[in-house]
Order: sequence, then C-alpha cells, then structure tokens
Amino acid sequence: QVQLVESGGGLVQAGGSLRLSCVASGRYFRSYYIAWFRQAPGKEREFVSGVSWSGFTTSYSDSVKGRFTISRDNAKSTVYLQMNSLKPEDTAVYYCARRSIDVMTMHYASYDSWGQGTQVTVSS
Repeated sequence: QVQLVESGGGLVQAGGSLRLSCVASGRYFRSYYIAWFRQAPGKEREFVSGVSWSGFTTSYSDSVKGRFTISRDNAKSTVYLQMNSLKPEDTAVYYCARRSIDVMTMHYASYDSWGQGTQVTVSS
C-alpha cells in the first residue's frame, strides 16, 4: 500500500515562498502520476498541479501558473511544489495524490491515494 506524506506548509506573508514535499512509500513510485490539490474552508478540493512519472510533463491550474513549479525526484520517491509569490487566496490545506495511470486529470475522484495534507496560510 502506498503512503503519501506531505510537509513544508506553514504561515507566510503575501509575496513569500514555500516548498512543499510529498514523500511516498511503497513500490513502483516512478510509475505513478502525482498531483497536488488544495482545499480551502467551505470550498471544493481543487487541482493545483501535476507531474508525469518521467517528470517531463507538468500541468498547472490557471490560478497558480507562473508562480508554482512542480518537480519530482524518483530516486527519493518525492514530489515537490515550489510556491512563489504567494497570495492570501492560496491559503488552504494542500494534499498530494497518486494516480496509478500516468495520465493527467484534474478530477480528484480519479486519484486513489492521498496524503494527510499540510496547511498553507498566507497573510496579507
């Protein structure tokens, strides 16, 4: 069974940066599509960014494009989300998720394993 553990969240001022990490345990990590989602209070979980198993194909939501960068290190079974120019509207719990099919989708129901989440709070 794959386990995903996120870290790196915290409190930061608007304009600041954070780097989130998602470490996976279990076999065949490099075969998975990995994505970051976020959920703010009272809102639905939304897709933020995703990366293919090779690391060469990445996707971003329009709200974070140009500010966030996703990457992965398969040797360390880790996916990173570098978040720059943070805005108060980025405040949410951030989750990483695994999809066993290496195809991007923004639909959270298509992901079969989730981490416990890490809180990101951006103050104005």
